[in-house]
Amino acid sequence: MEYHELYAKEKRHQKIINFLKYAFLTFWALVVLFPFYWMILSSLKSYSAYNSEYIPQFITLEPTLENYAYALNEVPLADYFVNTLIFTLLTTIIMLIVTILAAYAFARLNFKGKNLLFTACLALMMIPNELVIITNFVTITDWNMRNTFLGLILPSVTSVFYIYLLKENFAAVPDELYYAAKVDGTSDLKYLFKVLLPICKPTVITVAILKIIECWNSYVWPRLITDDENYFLVSNGIQAIRESGFGRENIPAMMAAVVMISLPLIILFLLFRKKIMAGVSRGGLKG
Repeated sequence: MEYHELYAKEKRHQKIINFLKYAFLTFWALVVLFPFYWMILSSLKSYSAYNSEYIPQFITLEPTLENYAYALNEVPLADYFVNTLIFTLLTTIIMLIVTILAAYAFARLNFKGKNLLFTACLALMMIPNELVIITNFVTITDWNMRNTFLGLILPSVTSVFYIYLLKENFAAVPDELYYAAKVDGTSDLKYLFKVLLPICKPTVITVAILKIIECWNSYVWPRLITDDENYFLVSNGIQAIRESGFGRENIPAMMAAVVMISLPLIILFLLFRKKIMAGVSRGGLKG
């Protein structure tokens, strides 16, 4: 009898804990998602309806898409999308090539000073980004690369964190595979592309997606190195919309522009969220 009472008490206790846990997670999810909901809701309200609300309304009975058309016509948002797409794709592709080769060298090749060089690379993560930005700005300016895609791309083609992440993944692959491949006469590059990359594919995809998100959200560097609208990215476009006047006055149109800019990243994350989590968790395991 005492066992059944103890079991029932423990079960009730577990139910209470689970209820409190899910209640907290639900509340926190609502807190996180509410700004997105408010952004979309505001973009669907007409300018007159939005300004006539003395008390904010959390639903609209007359949604409209006129703000999206207005935002596209007011500033060259489509051109900003194209610029961002070019910048993001080129930067991600070059970064993957550099990062994969560097990670492979640190994981599999033996050369003098490898550990010291890898330690120095990790030490670079301790340097504040602001200091790096200043150095990059001076360098790009001296090379006359301001207001060019090359000037936008060059400072972002490598990442110590991604090199470390891939290096740990490559090092976790059993050495026997490498030695067996070398016995068969396989070159290092062939081993990299035929063996390592297929095995570590989740992490490589994760690195690519995270870099895409980083490039798409890039603001400080593009804002600093470009003052020509022909090279503005979507992040600069948002600032241009705000500074153009209508962004400060027409909040629904501003929200519509933000929705259009945010939508690609939201879709990308929803499609690949499992691969991102799998890749990051895999990067923290070795052996």
